[in-house]
Amino acid sequence: MTWRTNSLKLGCPMHRSDTGNPTPFPSRLDQSTSTPSSCPVKSPNHPLRYQTSESSSQTQSSERKTLQSSSSTLSRLNPLNYMPSLSNSRPADSPQSINLPLDRELSSIPRNDSESNWEYPSPQQMYNAMLRKGYTDTPAEDVEAMVAVHNFLNEGAWAEIEEWERIFSGGLWKGWETCSRGEQAISLDRARQEYAAQRRLALGLTPDPQEDESKPKLIRFQGRPQEPSPKARILQMLGKVFPDYFSQEPPFDRHDWYVSRKLRNGSTKEVRYVIDYYGGGVEQETGQPVFYLDIRPALDTPTAAVERAMRWGGDVWHRASGGAAREAAARTQEKENGS
Repeated sequence: MTWRTNSLKLGCPMHRSDTGNPTPFPSRLDQSTSTPSSCPVKSPNHPLRYQTSESSSQTQSSERKTLQSSSSTLSRLNPLNYMPSLSNSRPADSPQSINLPLDRELSSIPRNDSESNWEYPSPQQMYNAMLRKGYTDTPAEDVEAMVAVHNFLNEGAWAEIEEWERIFSGGLWKGWETCSRGEQAISLDRARQEYAAQRRLALGLTPDPQEDESKPKLIRFQGRPQEPSPKARILQMLGKVFPDYFSQEPPFDRHDWYVSRKLRNGSTKEVRYVIDYYGGGVEQETGQPVFYLDIRPALDTPTAAVERAMRWGGDVWHRASGGAAREAAARTQEKENGS
């Protein structure tokens, strides 16, 4: 399974395989350019995997119907919203046809109200929550796959939010210094940090305490699938006017995540992020679903608007001003001086 943000393709476990030109608008979804990546759902019979042995026209029609159905099911609830107090046992009057796992998976998302991380619900808890909300038509055998997909998307969403926070938690000037170097430099910085963290782990060293203290934490969540964001509405309008460049498909879900940002002076600030979830069809080779996640700070403050402009405009500036050529020349000069 693959998921993508507005401009950067990411696959499990949240490593970008390319660094396309960022844009504030997700481009028209092109299934033909999708490439396979790993998926948390292992069963070949799960509801988000598609058969490819049928004829091309029949398969594409079936895939569209299946993805639309799965997206509708996925949009019904965000497991993170229901973690605090859910029954983890099978009710006596439950219509489920199979026993669901009771194990819960620990997320990588730190809580703001404690030193622990948020914990995802078990498939049984997920099913109980859906029954309680009146969704009695969901097959029990599909719930485990739904939980795996939702966990996967939530982990990817948090990785992207951490990227935003890493860039802008130090202030707008520091953010511009980072953004003006282009998205490729941002990706390289992230790769270096990931390598350093993995190296410390391999050597048995404790994580850098300063780095841990500066990381964002998740305060609360809000699912708003029935309230399209202004950006999603604009994209739909553009899709009608320019169908070759923008998709007309609306997001199948929307979440608002409230994040605690650690500022340089030690104080904290609440930042709201809007996440639009788009279905991007299926992989041509594997038949696995593709998701596009459009993640950005909400325009609640002028600062958030500036951050979004910097993130998009910084890469445009870097490319238009010949930043890559300047960096290459600087590296060449450094080698000559070193020799």
